Amino acid sequence: GGLDENVNEEVLHAAFIPFGDIKDVTMPLDQGTQKHRGFGFVTYLERDDAAAAMDNMHNSELFGKVLTVNYAQPMKIKGGEQGWASQPIWADADTWFERQQRELEMKKLKAEQDATVKAAQEAERKKLLDALEGEVEE
Repeated sequence: GGLDENVNEEVLHAAFIPFGDIKDVTMPLDQGTQKHRGFGFVTYLERDDAAAAMDNMHNSELFGKVLTVNYAQPMKIKGGEQGWASQPIWADADTWFERQQRELEMKKLKAEQDATVKAAQEAERKKLLDALEGEVEE
């Protein structure tokens, strides 16, 4: 936060690129004026790069204004008994279902693998028994 009105996404990108590879830079616009609202978001590919940017850029100056640099918080929406909720209750549903699906697939694969190993062991045991019976008959 604390961005001068002359700062744009390219300037913000240039100011933060020394700390690592940047995935995305955005500056939300005021709907009425279509100018940025004095803050932006810089998303790094690596968490350590974001930490380095915070350590180095917090309270530094850009275009003569002191910057406030911190981790972005999730957007808040109205709702819930407390008046605000950080996210809708279904926000994690997709990842939960994906995780459940992966766990189910892993259980199936393990069961198939166990059955294959058991069948191979049984075949080997039968082969050994047949070989032993053959030796006894001779």
